[in-house]
Amino acid sequence: MDKSADRNARKRNRDLPAVAANGLIDRRTLLGRGVILAGAMGTGVGSSAAAAEPLTDDPWSLEIGEATVPYQARSKFEAKVVRTLSNPNNEPRNSHARTPHHQLEGTTTPNGLHFTINHGGIPAIDPEKHRLVIHGLVKQPLEFSLESLSRYPQVSRVTFLECGGNSAPMFSPEPMQVTVQALHGLASSAEWTGVRLSTLLEETGVDPKAKWLIAEGADSPHLSRSVPVKKALDDAMIALYQNGERLMPGNGYPMRLLLPGYEGNMNVKFLRRIKLVEQPQMSLYESRTYSQILPDGKAYRFYFLQEVKSFITSPSHGMALRGPGLYEISGIAYSGTGPIEKVMVSADGGKSWAQAALQEPVLSKAFTRFRMPWHWDGGPATLQSRAWDEAGNVQPTRAEFIALRGELAKPPPILSFPNQHNNSITSWGVATSGE
Repeated sequence: MDKSADRNARKRNRDLPAVAANGLIDRRTLLGRGVILAGAMGTGVGSSAAAAEPLTDDPWSLEIGEATVPYQARSKFEAKVVRTLSNPNNEPRNSHARTPHHQLEGTTTPNGLHFTINHGGIPAIDPEKHRLVIHGLVKQPLEFSLESLSRYPQVSRVTFLECGGNSAPMFSPEPMQVTVQALHGLASSAEWTGVRLSTLLEETGVDPKAKWLIAEGADSPHLSRSVPVKKALDDAMIALYQNGERLMPGNGYPMRLLLPGYEGNMNVKFLRRIKLVEQPQMSLYESRTYSQILPDGKAYRFYFLQEVKSFITSPSHGMALRGPGLYEISGIAYSGTGPIEKVMVSADGGKSWAQAALQEPVLSKAFTRFRMPWHWDGGPATLQSRAWDEAGNVQPTRAEFIALRGELAKPPPILSFPNQHNNSITSWGVATSGE
């Protein structure tokens, strides 16, 4: 960029309307002054003026490319965009794969990057032999094959899934110097297609005494969870497809339970059995692993809902700003209660706030992308986001959250799950170096 263009861009930066301290710019700039904003973005972030000479052909423009293959793989230049694994050697124990939010855009998580947790490895289930049985307190027990389920009316919905232990490192008494993938990578969002569970329950006929159902998977631990019948008759689904194709093996192939807004462990994968019962079974996973311990020593008997939450994905830990100038703060917000109503962003550690722009579509119980233009002046900054949902629920500050839920006595191993359901505000510190 020549000196004249650089001066003009810097002037445009100064003229952009500030709405909060430390350089936050009015979100409406993204809509009403897009051309000006695009020009200002060129300062300090690697853009350059086009040369007057004609374009030259790079090597890939001088030879025939690779042949098209039956199933398209991504570019080799994207090989570093991968999930992080807690169990890369596939030992016979729990394994977690975290989504790289800082390397993605939009709101849909690609199937190969969707987070997974498997407690006994990924079973190689033959879809022709797999069956789903609904029994217990029903008028007519029924068995369903994959083929028979495909004959029922199919529905699709976009919704997030989040492990109850996502963001568990945030219980640390000291700030964790880790990426957004390490902190919040156990949450993803996709379009799911399948059969409403209510449709199948109507066919079996539910006994009025049945208030709960036990969902069980076909993996080796036979993981099972108790689910209120009220939820099953609301928006629960037997999911068969993920973003248009059959479920990924690690996400429950060939069928899984989908409970929009409920913690991930309840969305039982490899689903093989649903039993209608009067009382919850109080299994290992609901009586020990996912029972949140409170500061007074008591525990929630059940804590199903994933509460309103947001986090900034860019810029975030591990990234570096390339000098002062205009940047875009971007992140993800979601709530197990319903749609996101607004997201506020701060660049000074919560002293002042400005409302971010929400990218359409804003869907219930799904990822919502928020964006905020920011002029970084080269000084220290602390970036935060805070979300509200349409039901009026607000994401708590860390101080508010810790007062209610407590914190650990010492920093945890980053891949452990000592506590559950942390939806407090995340802070990213920006140094004068841009890191």
